[in-house]
Amino acid sequence: MIRNMHVLHYKCLLKHSLNLNALTCPYGRNSNLLKMFLHDKPAIILGIESSCDDTGCGIVDSTGAVLGEAINSQHHTHLNYGGIVPTIARSLHVNNITKVCEDALRSANLKLRDVSAVATTTKPGLHLSLTVGIKFGKHLAKIAKKPFIPIHHMEAHALTVRMKEKVDFPYLVLLVSGGHCLLAIVENTNKFYLLGTTLDNPPGETFDKIARRLKLKNIPEFSTLSGGLAIETAARKASDINQFEFHPSMYRYCDCNFSFAGLYTKCTTYIEKEEKKHGIIADMIIPDAYNLCAAFQLAAITHICRKTQRAMKFIDEMSLFPQEKRTLVVSGGMACNDFLAKALNIVSTESGFNFVRTPPELCTDNGIMIAWNGMEKWMTDTDIIENESDIDKVALAEKAPLGENWVDKVTAANIKCKWVKIREKLI
Repeated sequence: MIRNMHVLHYKCLLKHSLNLNALTCPYGRNSNLLKMFLHDKPAIILGIESSCDDTGCGIVDSTGAVLGEAINSQHHTHLNYGGIVPTIARSLHVNNITKVCEDALRSANLKLRDVSAVATTTKPGLHLSLTVGIKFGKHLAKIAKKPFIPIHHMEAHALTVRMKEKVDFPYLVLLVSGGHCLLAIVENTNKFYLLGTTLDNPPGETFDKIARRLKLKNIPEFSTLSGGLAIETAARKASDINQFEFHPSMYRYCDCNFSFAGLYTKCTTYIEKEEKKHGIIADMIIPDAYNLCAAFQLAAITHICRKTQRAMKFIDEMSLFPQEKRTLVVSGGMACNDFLAKALNIVSTESGFNFVRTPPELCTDNGIMIAWNGMEKWMTDTDIIENESDIDKVALAEKAPLGENWVDKVTAANIKCKWVKIREKLI
């Protein structure tokens, strides 16, 4: 077992796996030069995203410029149902995907023949939603006789920041959203090492459930907001963040896995007690909802930050990153939360990491991130499928892990941390 290995031997194994010596150039040693000889103008990738409830199309070139974009959001439709309904999502994807792609091409002043390849989300996601995007992406690739590039949705989130910021490999990424919460090392465009993931409900979903249980949408100011944004906005109005107490989650576990089930249970228990105490019925809202939102949000973000801090210390103790180039990137829908971004920045500064937040407009699901991941693959000649029969064989996957699983390695390292004091610096 790794737990019994000599520490130096363990470090050598991890370094060998990460292959730091091969990372001097983000795209490999010769691929950029090769592309320069093969193409006399920047490559152009069209990306299609339909993994959940948004139909997106983005077009980018190899300089990182966004040439065109269009998106159809289903947010307000599903808001009325209290969650995403897969059959409705599929129907709306079918109704809108052609127009979305046409609008993106029109905004870029391009024809389909002008693109170099078509990139499409193939995993993970809702089966019915993915099916629509994959069929359409394959269709475009075949009628235009262009290569097809299958995209892992979470890899796209992890790499999007490189379109806007100079972030060199390797780096630590925190992906936090309605469907995921994970920490991973990004070695290169196609190599990832998973350090920790959520064991139950992801944070974005948990925030949405709490917002629904609090009936925040009955407050006009929050009626059109997602649950996460409603809680973040409500928390800013809190008068006493100390009114409700939450104990640290998973404090006995020396790993980088996340769990939000306990926080959810504790919060709903508070709501039930407050409703009984104040005689709340029907659409009425508990008097101290804002204070509860603030306390719950702080507890969830503290949990995320502590697991992230342990991942940073794991990287340091195993000497996986160069001391002068240690970076944390956050992406995913919940990365739009300003409170979370401030907390992560504090942890990064205290831990000697550079903190980079993916631009909020690119944190949520969109076609641009898929197009950019396609571009990264194009520049490294990775997963480029040109033969029509091979394109037909590309299958979707509702569930797909991100990279090589290092969760047990982190647990075996038994990393202890002196926690950065987030609460004192935020409140």
